[in-house]
Amino acid sequence: MNENERVQSMVLGDVEVIRVVEWHEPFLPTSDMFPGADADVWKDNEDWLAPDHWEPDRDVTVIALQSWVLRSAGRTVLVDTGAGDGRERPDMGPFHQARSDFLGLLERAGVRQEDVDVVVNTHLHVDHVGWNTVDAEGQWIPAFPNAQYLIPAADNFHYGPDNEYGNGLQKVDRLIYEDSIAPIHQAGQAVLWDGVHHIDEHLTLESAPGHTPGSSVLRLASGTDRAVFVGDLLHSPVQILDPCCNSNACLAPEQAAASRRRILEQAADERELLVPAHFGGAGALHVRRNGGGFALGPWASAGPKKSAPASE
Repeated sequence: MNENERVQSMVLGDVEVIRVVEWHEPFLPTSDMFPGADADVWKDNEDWLAPDHWEPDRDVTVIALQSWVLRSAGRTVLVDTGAGDGRERPDMGPFHQARSDFLGLLERAGVRQEDVDVVVNTHLHVDHVGWNTVDAEGQWIPAFPNAQYLIPAADNFHYGPDNEYGNGLQKVDRLIYEDSIAPIHQAGQAVLWDGVHHIDEHLTLESAPGHTPGSSVLRLASGTDRAVFVGDLLHSPVQILDPCCNSNACLAPEQAAASRRRILEQAADERELLVPAHFGGAGALHVRRNGGGFALGPWASAGPKKSAPASE
């Protein structure tokens, strides 16, 4: 991905949608990332999976780490905040002590830290909350000082101290909570929600559990345009072809598959643009029903975001 493609934009109804891509790289072998996937589904679809979603020679998935900025109803909404900068993430591969120019990318999109009104964490995994905070002389503080942070209550409990940080199964869960979530609570900027949460007349959060207890999607409806930002409900287009295929990070596989199918059904029936957190290429697409399953429809049409000064 060239530098001009790292910040892209499109307009849906009255909402500007800006895609901010931190990186787009090979990630994990397909058998590790999607242990239940049929190997043939990759080979049978190589002509379009490669190179944006799959590296055939090494049989490795390719994913993007990206966030979405929505300018809606006079406010700036940031959906997911990547992996952060300089975090201790032992045994977490590229997320351990990662370096990123995420804030610089936001500025390239015309978004200063103080401009952000709402931060949406679709769930509390490492690569969705990292830029919630920044290091200020050894103390983690909110990166977006004027923002409400919308955090799924079920994830906040699961990964928080009352549940001993994800039942103590991974040391990293405590590290993530302490440097990326707890400071938001301490600053009084956290808003916990469950079920359905209306952000404005165009944007609504909805629970879609399974990947994590509080996994959520964000629906956009403006004019005749519809979109659904699905977080980690999908990591690869292969999961559209096989909705029962879970990633290795789904905590409740059967529930995750049920949520995935429900969201795909609505996206197909209501012609919503499907916007996952980690798809490479155009990053978003439409889906169609195909018998009892689904097929890929047209990909989104977004262009490079023209350089602009941060809003006054």
